[in-house]
Amino acid sequence: MKNTVFLFIISIFIIQSCSVNSEIIYHKNAASTSVTDIDVKRFVAEMRAAVPDSLNDKKKYGNFDTFPTAWTSLVELERQDRETRTTNPDHVRIMKKIFMKSTKENGAPTIISLKTDHFTQNDYSVLTDYMKNERLPVEQNIFNRWDGKTLTIDTDNFNLKNIKTAISSKSSGNNPEKAEEMLTMYFKNISTTLKFEKKIKSMTGKHDWVKQIDDRTVKISYDLKTIFEKDKEGMFENADKKIVIVTE
Repeated sequence: MKNTVFLFIISIFIIQSCSVNSEIIYHKNAASTSVTDIDVKRFVAEMRAAVPDSLNDKKKYGNFDTFPTAWTSLVELERQDRETRTTNPDHVRIMKKIFMKSTKENGAPTIISLKTDHFTQNDYSVLTDYMKNERLPVEQNIFNRWDGKTLTIDTDNFNLKNIKTAISSKSSGNNPEKAEEMLTMYFKNISTTLKFEKKIKSMTGKHDWVKQIDDRTVKISYDLKTIFEKDKEGMFENADKKIVIVTE
């Protein structure tokens, strides 16, 4: 899917400051669902103000006006793009569980959303393989291990790796340092909310960016400047490598 809407999303990342908010829901059956919302309202408004017809440039922005407003799977998006179909059966199965939609105002998207629906640990393993070829801006923390009772958070995942890789492959000539510069310049706010269907019983381990909001919710608020500092010594008061959340 080399010319899908995700290339448009990546283009937005490097053009205009965006807010990116993710939510991961941990289900009782050991599956999890994630939704990432990318707020592009400011980008759309400024592009239209500068050049009213600029968003009709399909070569640059794709089929902007045809973005689905209901959740649409990657399989269906690939079919609509009339591209070479993915044939790997595991990848096709995963694509059926990844969805995209847009929220619109005055006919133009203001929020682009990406969802992974009820993924199991096996699904995440297949997704890792799938993403070797397809650059999806999924939240890195979806790969933390959840068994239906206990979530083990690896704080090394607080790195925005997938977004950085997507930007690097699209617009910075596979230059990681340039991708990092783009992230710090153009991203305004990035956060991830973890929600549990069962109440939280205990949480061990501490990190400055992690805060328990209530008995079912934990929030991760990223500090972009700190993420890309080469020497992080002394920058954290708390920075445990593992945070373990046990539910009832």
